[in-house]
Amino acid sequence: METVQAALWVVILLVALALIFDFMNGFHDAANSIATVVSTGVLKPTQAVVFAAFFNFVAIFIFHLSVAATVGKGIVQPGVVDTHVVFGALVGAITWNVITWYYGIPSSSSHALIGGIVGAVIAKSGAGSLVSTGIIKTVSFIFVSPILGFLLGSLMMVLVANIFRRSRPSKVDKWFRRLQLVSAGAYSLGHGGNDAQKTIGIIWMMLIATGYASSADKAPPTWTVIACYMAIGLGTMFGGWRIVKTMGQKITKLKPVGGFCAETGGAMTLFLATALGIPVSTTHTITGAIVGVGSTQRASAVRWGVAGNIVWAWVLTIPASAFVAAIAYWVSFQVFV
Repeated sequence: METVQAALWVVILLVALALIFDFMNGFHDAANSIATVVSTGVLKPTQAVVFAAFFNFVAIFIFHLSVAATVGKGIVQPGVVDTHVVFGALVGAITWNVITWYYGIPSSSSHALIGGIVGAVIAKSGAGSLVSTGIIKTVSFIFVSPILGFLLGSLMMVLVANIFRRSRPSKVDKWFRRLQLVSAGAYSLGHGGNDAQKTIGIIWMMLIATGYASSADKAPPTWTVIACYMAIGLGTMFGGWRIVKTMGQKITKLKPVGGFCAETGGAMTLFLATALGIPVSTTHTITGAIVGVGSTQRASAVRWGVAGNIVWAWVLTIPASAFVAAIAYWVSFQVFV
């Protein structure tokens, strides 16, 4: 009886740790959702985070749990995951999130989590325990999502510029201040729909490993879905202010029309990835879209040095979080076994 109770407490503590990661995910990635709408002056910061948090949660009613299924069942071979693996994965992801938040670097919480899972699993049983198709699909979108965001953001900007080329700038600015609310809402919807599901996936993975859910289940328990969407929404409400300035102004100067095009291109990319069940980085996506919008004006409108630093953070995210996760797994295994 005591052993069963101890196991239950371990599960509860890991669920709490996963929800802390989800909260930090929203906190860290709030900049992705609100940077453009704040930097263009369409919404005040407090209004923007509440607006984004609302759409983060509303995504629960819009998207199927395809991304959660990929993370929960499509990254690691059945039977490999245990509580030590989940602990290592979460510690690796949270550590990388804290470091990049502190330095104001827009990195990917999503890929930090995937890197954490990979590192902990390799530490336990080697790379052969990973599901190659799920890993390849996820890693490929490290490159696909910013490129797609770039293309869609720049195409939207060219299209809008041609449609409104005879209009007065003041009239265009007035219209797109209103339209940016629509694009920001859509982007926040895509952010919540993709990112909350990653935490749902790792909790689902742990519940299957500990016998509190079955691998035959087509969906995770309802409480995990509600809890994760609430956690990411609350995290967004507190906002990652250190990253807002980088995303909103340091990469390129944005006006409402540019903010609308970047958010719309980013939202389209997120909707597509979520429908395909691919866990993507909202940071990669919106950065690509912002660079795409800036580059349509002129190449010098983009601060390529800042963009280059962000790309380096992307490259380092998975190996860095995997390294920390492997150490955390080893410590957990040594202390608690």
